[in-house]
Order: sequence, then structure tokens, then C-alpha cells
Amino acid sequence: MYDMPTEIDVRAEGALRIITLNRPDDLNAVNDNLHVGLARLWQRLTDDSAARVAVLTGSGKAFSAGGDFSYLAELAEDAALRAKTIRDGREIVLGMARCRVPVIAAVNGPAVGLGCSLVALSDIVYIARDAFLADPHVQVGLVAADGGPLTWPLQISLLLAKEYALTGARIRAERAVQLGLANHVADDPVTEATACAQRIMELPQQAVESTKRVLNIHLERAVLASLDYALSAEHQSFTTEDFRSLVGRLAAGKG
Repeated sequence: MYDMPTEIDVRAEGALRIITLNRPDDLNAVNDNLHVGLARLWQRLTDDSAARVAVLTGSGKAFSAGGDFSYLAELAEDAALRAKTIRDGREIVLGMARCRVPVIAAVNGPAVGLGCSLVALSDIVYIARDAFLADPHVQVGLVAADGGPLTWPLQISLLLAKEYALTGARIRAERAVQLGLANHVADDPVTEATACAQRIMELPQQAVESTKRVLNIHLERAVLASLDYALSAEHQSFTTEDFRSLVGRLAAGKG
């Protein structure tokens, strides 16, 4: 559905769209195909007039383990791929912020890097008891340009946003709810997210979508204030020796 790559599965259940990150053997780590698909997904969801609510989750044991190390190593060497990836990153962030359809994240396992960003940009979050959030961009020598540092200052204190962005520390499920980075800890996040989606679909559509837009105007303004600088800085960090060295070791399995 939506002409997505195989790395993203979109399934319709009436007016509900179930969106599944689909690289289970790689913990749904982000490769180029998955990144491109995410950049295109949100406008297509908005344009789907039959869609009322979406549930976003991951296949297998993880929500998403973040960037695939082989993909990151490619980005260090390929200027054209870097430029495209930065453009697509902008589309992912703004696409989610502007998406007409409420997006409920069902965090079934670790949500790291871009996975954490997708959670941060979702509208409601159910997280499994053994799941965690983490943004380790800085740990691999990258500027944290999407998701977490863009949105966390709206959701938690600036001090805590700095701590988690600068250290990449894991935020366990209970702590994520305490901080306001998730709504509910769930034994079965997909089932509970789907039940929430069903409740929203029973409400008047225009009221739901316009209320989401009212709230996300704050998000979009905050994102636009720093997004271009953040992406430019991340683009630069892909070319640093720190990034090349760290990702080279990780891609070779020596992390």
C-alpha cells in the first residue's frame, strides 16, 4: 500500500492504517530504502482520504534499532547519498509534524536513533514494559538533527533533554512515561494502540484532525526554528574523522 519499499508494510483495516517497520532480522535498523519510504509515507497517509488514524510499530523484537551501520558507513563516503538523506530527513520530520492523520506509536521494543525520533514525533505513545528510547547520535559522532532534540524540549525539561541527547542514555519505559515521552506502558502495545485508534475513529473527523493541527502548530514552529541548522550541522558531521572512525568500527563489528 502507498507504493512503499518492502521495508515498510502499510495495511488497511477499514479507516485504520497499520504501519510496520519491516526489517525484523536487522531489528528494523534504517537503511536507505526504509529512510526513503519514511520520507514519502506521511504525505501519502495525509492524501489517503479514507484514512482516519494510523498505528506505527515494528516487526519482530524491536521498534527500530536506529541507523544500519553499513548504511551509515556508506553515508561517510557518498556525498550524493548524504545530500539525499539530509533532504529525506527533513521530509520525515516535517511530514510527521504536518500529517493530517493521528499517529499512535506502538513501541514494541527498543526505539533508538531514528526510531526514537519517530516516537517523539508521534501523537500518542504506548510502550512495551521492556522497551526503551535512546538517541545515540552524539555517541557515533553525529549531530542529533531529527526528532529527539527537536521535540524533547516541548515534552520534558531542557536539562533532561540535554542529558539524554548528549549522553545517549537509555530511557526505560516507566521513566519515559514519567517524563512525558510516552503515554502508557503496555503489555501489548499494538493491541492497546489499536484500541485507542478505534476510540478516536468513533469521534467526529474534522474535530479530531483540526485539534491535532492546533496542537502540532506548536510542534512545527519549534521544529522549524532549529531544523535547518540541525540538518546542516548533521550533514557536516557525516564528514568528520570522529564519525568515520566510530562507524567504521561499528560496521566492522568492532564496536
